[in-house]
Amino acid sequence: MARLPVTEAELVARYGPHLNQAPPGGWESEGEYDRIVDTHCCFCGQQCGIRLKVRDDEVTGFEPRYDFPFNEGKLCPKGVKRYLQGSHPDRLLTPMRRDESAPGGFRPIGWDEALDTVVGEIRRIQDRYGPDSFAMLSGVSLTNEKSYLIGKFARLALGTANLDYNGRYCMVSAGAGNKKALGIDRNPNPWSDIPLADVLWTAGTNIAETFPITTSYIWRARDRGARQIVQDPRVVPHARTADLYLPVRPGTDSALFGAVLHQLIRHDWLDHEFIEQHTNGFDEAAAAVADMTPAWASGITGVPAARIEQAAEWWGTAATGMLLHARGIEQQSKGTENVLAAINLGLATGKFGKPGCGVSTITGQGNGQGGREHGHKCDQLPGNRDITNPEHRAYIASVWGCDVDEIPGKGVPALAIIEAIHEGRIKGLLTICFNPVVSSPDTAFTREALSKLEFMSTIDFFLSETAAYADIVLAGSLHEEDEGTSTSGEGRIIKINAAVTPPGDARRDWEILLDIARRLGRGKYFDYAGTRDIFEELRVASAGGTADYSGATWERVEAEQGLFWPVTGDGHPGTPRLYEGGRFAFPDGRARFNAVPYRPPAEEVDDEYPIWLTTGRVVSQYLSGTQTRRIAALVAQYPEPLCEMHPRLADGLGIADGDLVTVSSRRGSITLPARVVATIRPDTVFIPYHWGGDRAANQLTNRVVDPTSSMPEFKVAAVNIRPAGGQAATVDERDLEISDAGAAIRTSGRREDRQ
Repeated sequence: MARLPVTEAELVARYGPHLNQAPPGGWESEGEYDRIVDTHCCFCGQQCGIRLKVRDDEVTGFEPRYDFPFNEGKLCPKGVKRYLQGSHPDRLLTPMRRDESAPGGFRPIGWDEALDTVVGEIRRIQDRYGPDSFAMLSGVSLTNEKSYLIGKFARLALGTANLDYNGRYCMVSAGAGNKKALGIDRNPNPWSDIPLADVLWTAGTNIAETFPITTSYIWRARDRGARQIVQDPRVVPHARTADLYLPVRPGTDSALFGAVLHQLIRHDWLDHEFIEQHTNGFDEAAAAVADMTPAWASGITGVPAARIEQAAEWWGTAATGMLLHARGIEQQSKGTENVLAAINLGLATGKFGKPGCGVSTITGQGNGQGGREHGHKCDQLPGNRDITNPEHRAYIASVWGCDVDEIPGKGVPALAIIEAIHEGRIKGLLTICFNPVVSSPDTAFTREALSKLEFMSTIDFFLSETAAYADIVLAGSLHEEDEGTSTSGEGRIIKINAAVTPPGDARRDWEILLDIARRLGRGKYFDYAGTRDIFEELRVASAGGTADYSGATWERVEAEQGLFWPVTGDGHPGTPRLYEGGRFAFPDGRARFNAVPYRPPAEEVDDEYPIWLTTGRVVSQYLSGTQTRRIAALVAQYPEPLCEMHPRLADGLGIADGDLVTVSSRRGSITLPARVVATIRPDTVFIPYHWGGDRAANQLTNRVVDPTSSMPEFKVAAVNIRPAGGQAATVDERDLEISDAGAAIRTSGRREDRQ
């Protein structure tokens, strides 16, 4: 049996159960090293500080980084193991061309052939069908520099309006709600405010598994006596120590928030001075919840009325309080409304602009904050500017040195791009850091769409499920192979340091984009010697926007362990806590209450599909799993998706723990093992979404979107379940060394009907 890299069991044996408490000599690693590079984790929005050990231009291990103030040396299992992916045999070392006769369906080619083909196809398609017939999809695990560059590249090199990013599936409902109510799309608080709260309310977030280091901040609040409220269809690990658990039915969060506001008004648990001096729209918001009694909300949400009343009392009477929310309330067809309803509770009680007070979203992806600020959204220009605003367009044109008319107008969001491909209106596609074959809802529809493209290219470091549909795959760079900045979920701009160079003939992502731009004859707009040059232009482009980085120099970001934007000019200290003094980011300085009448989810249970489905993450996996499914020690923790269900539901269906079950929605089916647990609503099942192919949870999810944010309804679907016969096979650790991609994924993108 091949030996796995250092296992969690071995670490526990060495250091005890608290894996992040290193011994005096530091963590052990499997490899020797000749230098250590301070940088940050490549995964979630916490962006924990980490030190990478390097020998012979290869990352061989890690150490916690105790000097970084966010995580103070703590790391989750993904952070501990993240360095192992760099030496994986699946790593792309050269460009690849689709060749059905080659092993795996692709053969290696040189860069000139690859880039000439990409540029030739872009020109052919746009000459025949128009500039917007070629689209680009990107992601927010990229640095700020790459995000900025992609926005400029799509507009000035490709000349297309059709650019969007995978944050459309992550943060957009939170961003839309924050901008509509508060004027800025950023968390109002640094995480150091969490321990100062007297009541902590978490809604739609499994913090202990998906944002583990945030748990330590919550424990600090708990240890000083803070009351904890957890709102989720599952008794997530954090809920097991909560003072009050609200087992909300999927898709009904706004009803619960509305009933709480109703109670705040009824009992006069309001900050009248704050409402009068710092907000608009309270009367309209109050009218919308006039009939939303706890008894009414109980019937909608399944949460006992007494618990709703208790939550309202604790929130309304606490001197300080923070409400933290994430994808559970945001990835819905009314995600923006849910966020606005949550913000209403903070505004009604004056819990903004003060220590220990705020309504905050927990950012999911690595650069989910910075990545939604600098221009690779369909409706956005750098600095969080509006692409339809003439003044914003004129300013960015002056920075880029182009005519305003050279900047295309507003494009369509990510899911609409896929639908336009399916309909034949978009013929070509370039992707980077986005795996929609796994992460998009209704995956069968997405696969059908990509199979209709006349040409597709992708920039990636592994052959993902989406890359398998490409004609040309361009071998790009890992996080530790490039230098730049990222912005954490707190709004803290941080420095990413390169530890190694890309292996083989792989290239840094930004170098690939610059080469394509030059070959398209647009090189005059992309004269950068490195990522620092891009950052310097980003600073200028962001100046005066709501996401202002103009004072955040390269040196300051590193020397000061990050800076909280806005950083408005040289010497500005940054802004850890927004809205101090009660002034919000609108011309009149006043926040906006929003009326949020209740409406049901787009799809409800019925006799044919009587069970609610919700989806989410597990601690050892990340997003579509392209990286974490290739790290054996992480796969060992959770090798395959499971269908989590309550014993009462399992008994009624004749299902035992470990039985194979088939879960079906109106869009597709998935067969997987059952996990019978008491920590979920009896009318609901949960399936994690980190796997592709016939194990993809998004085979079941709904393509309906939030009308404001265009967020798909990932968290609510109606399904039925039946026994599939048999039990799940036992996973052999020897299998974990084998790539999860494999030949089946490598060939799944073959297109039979070429256009």
